[in-house]
Amino acid sequence: MTTHPRKTPETLRSKRWFGASDLRSFGHRSRALQMGFAHEEFMGKPVIGIINTWSEINPCHTHLRDRADAVKRAVWAAGGFPVEIPVMSVSEQYQKPTTMLYRNFLAMETEESIRSHPLDGAVLLGGCDKSTPALIMGACSAGLPFIYVPAGPMLRGNWAGKVLGSGADVWKYWAEKEAGNITDDQWKDMESGIARSHGTCMVMGTAATMMSHAEVLGLTLPGASAIPAADAAHPRMAAAAGKRIVEMVWEDLTPDRILTRKSFENALTVHMAVAGSTNAIIHLIAMAGRAGVSLTPDDFDAFSRKVPVIANLRPSGEFLMEDFFYAGGLPALLKQLESKLHTDAMTVTGKPISETIALATVYDDNVIRPLDNAVTTANGLAVLKGNIAPDGCVIKPSAAEPRLLKHSGPALVFEDYDAMMKAVNDEALDVTPDHIMVLKNCGPVGGPGMPEWGMMPIPKKLLKQGVRDMLRISDARMSGTSYGACVLHVAPEAYIRGPLAAVQTGDVISVDVEARSISVALTDAEIAARLAAWTPPDRDYPRGWGKMSAAHIRQADKGCDFDYLEGTAKIPEPEIH
Repeated sequence: MTTHPRKTPETLRSKRWFGASDLRSFGHRSRALQMGFAHEEFMGKPVIGIINTWSEINPCHTHLRDRADAVKRAVWAAGGFPVEIPVMSVSEQYQKPTTMLYRNFLAMETEESIRSHPLDGAVLLGGCDKSTPALIMGACSAGLPFIYVPAGPMLRGNWAGKVLGSGADVWKYWAEKEAGNITDDQWKDMESGIARSHGTCMVMGTAATMMSHAEVLGLTLPGASAIPAADAAHPRMAAAAGKRIVEMVWEDLTPDRILTRKSFENALTVHMAVAGSTNAIIHLIAMAGRAGVSLTPDDFDAFSRKVPVIANLRPSGEFLMEDFFYAGGLPALLKQLESKLHTDAMTVTGKPISETIALATVYDDNVIRPLDNAVTTANGLAVLKGNIAPDGCVIKPSAAEPRLLKHSGPALVFEDYDAMMKAVNDEALDVTPDHIMVLKNCGPVGGPGMPEWGMMPIPKKLLKQGVRDMLRISDARMSGTSYGACVLHVAPEAYIRGPLAAVQTGDVISVDVEARSISVALTDAEIAARLAAWTPPDRDYPRGWGKMSAAHIRQADKGCDFDYLEGTAKIPEPEIH
C-alpha cells in the first residue's frame, strides 16, 4: 500500500484563511471570534464542514439536525473544528415535478460549499433518494476528504396486523382499492401505520440502494447503511463518523484513493445481489463519472448475468430493511459475496473492505442468503436495446410477472402524463392485458427532470378483471419501491426526437428480456418519416434552474449529469483577498 504524507497544522487547507498574518486573515479570525469561538478552538485544527440536508419538509431527514450535533460532538473531541453548512434537502415526497430535476443542483451546491469555505474535510448527511448521489458527486468533485452518514431506513410499517413496506405496499393496496377490495376507511387507516418513524423508505428502494452503494464504495463506516434511523446505534454511528473524518484529514485520505474501478465493480455486484433500484443505474454512472471511472448500462447488464439476488428484501423479496439490519446488514451481505468482490478496495476506515468482511456475521441466512440458495437466479436488472431504444432501456425482471418477460402486443400510446392518468381511470378504455402501455416525453428534458412516472397505473378496467401487471414502456423513471413489468429510461428520450416518439397506438412492440431486445414492428424508414412529421409538446423553460437543466443535462444512459460537470477536471483553489 502506498504511503501518503500526513497533513500537519502548517499544511491544512484552512490555514490559508486563518493562519496568515495579513489583513484578510485578521478578518477571518475576528469573525470567528464574533461567533463566540476562541483562537485555540479553530487555529491549527482541521475545519470539518457538516453538509446537512436536514429540512422540516423532508420526513426522511427530520433527525439529521440531531445527527449533526452528534457529529460536532465527536469532531470537537477528536481535535477538529466543526461547522454546519445547510444545503438543499431534495424532499422526495414533496418536491415537484421530481427531485431528480434538482439532483445536480444539490451536487453543485455541495461542491461549491466545500470548495468556497475554509474546510479541510466534510461529513455528508443525507439518505433520501437523490441526496446520496448528489452529495457524493459534489464532494467527489471538490476533492477533499469526506465521509458519508446515511440517514437510515424508517421502522417497519404496520396495519391491521400486516407488516407494511413504504412504496411497495402503497402501490399494492392502491390497486386493491381501485379494484374495490379496500374501503376508503381502510385506506385512510393505513396512512397512519405505513410510515412510523423518521428515516427513508424501509424497502430496497432507491434510498436503501444508494445508501448501500455508498457503503460498498467505501464512503461510510462499516454497517452504516442499514441502521434504522430511530435506533440508538444511529447517532453513535454519526459520532464515530465525526471522529473518523478528523483522522482522514490528517491522513489526507481523499476520494480519489477510495473511488476506483474496483470499488464501482463492487457496487455493481451488490446492486445485483440486492435487486437494487433501477434509478441506481443513472446515479452510479454519474458518480463514477465524477471519479473518472467509465461506467455504462452495459456494465450493469454484464454483472446482472453473473450475480444472483441473495438479499430477500421487498419489493423483489419478503423482508424489510430493519430485518436486513438485524441479519447483519451490508457487511453480512459482503461476506456472502466475498468470492465475487475486489476485497482490496479501500474504504474511509483507511483499510480495505476485506477487513470489514472478516468481522462480519450473517445472523439470518433467509434474509441474507448464501450464493447457493439465492432468492432468485433471475437477473436483478436487464438492459434492453432495439429500434425504439438504440442507447438502451432498463427493466427489473425480478419484480415483474414472468409471463411478461417475453411478450408482443399492440401499443397503447400516451403523449404525456395527464393524458395517461385520464385514460387509465376510464372504464370504457379500449385495453386488454396484452396491450403495452407507452408513455412519452417524460425524460431528462421532456419531463422535465425524468419524473417517476414509469410505473403507469394498471387501467381500472383491468384491475377489476384481476390484472395486476402488464408491460409498460417509457422514457421516465419509477420509484425504487415500485414493481411490475416496467421498461424505463428509454434513450434517447422521445422529446429530443428519440425513436420512441415515432411509436403510435396499435403498433406491435416486442420485448424479450432474455435476448435483451426491444423493438417496434416498423422499418427504419417508417420511423424516420414519422419523426420528421412529429412535433414535440411545448416545454417552456424561460428562466432559472429549469432552463439550465434543459440546456445541459445528459441522457439517462450517460447518468443525467450536466455536460460541463462530468469528469475530474479540478477547479483552482479560491483566491483569498
